[in-house]
Amino acid sequence: MKNLLLIAAFCVALYSCGTGNETMKNTSGNSNTEKDTIRIANDSLEYEIMIIEPGFESWLATQPPRGFYGQSLLESKNYSFVSEYNNRVLQPAKYSHNLYAEQINYDPALDYGYEVNYLLYNYFIYFQDKYNQKFIGGRN
Repeated sequence: MKNLLLIAAFCVALYSCGTGNETMKNTSGNSNTEKDTIRIANDSLEYEIMIIEPGFESWLATQPPRGFYGQSLLESKNYSFVSEYNNRVLQPAKYSHNLYAEQINYDPALDYGYEVNYLLYNYFIYFQDKYNQKFIGGRN
């Protein structure tokens, strides 16, 4: 179950980077990518969540703070969002493989803790907003 959560987030991040023709203005080594990478890991449960998405961290700062939602609500929403996401992965003719590259292995019976559920929930909200996607139970 290593690298269980948000492998797809990495794929989405790669897609969002694109191959643009713009030149980089900041070549000092302190790129904004470092600031836009959030990683949480728990080796005893063998899971890892990595969110590599430009703009996610600054967007997250504008959202309701940790503790605003209860963990059970976040778990319920995440289960719903993951189910919808995984269904879209299985329909590449209908949904872009660039957005829905790989399934997310989220077990609702496993306690991932508040922080993981909070970040995963907010990532799904961000994903829907940024890529104009609508999931059942989403905020749009």
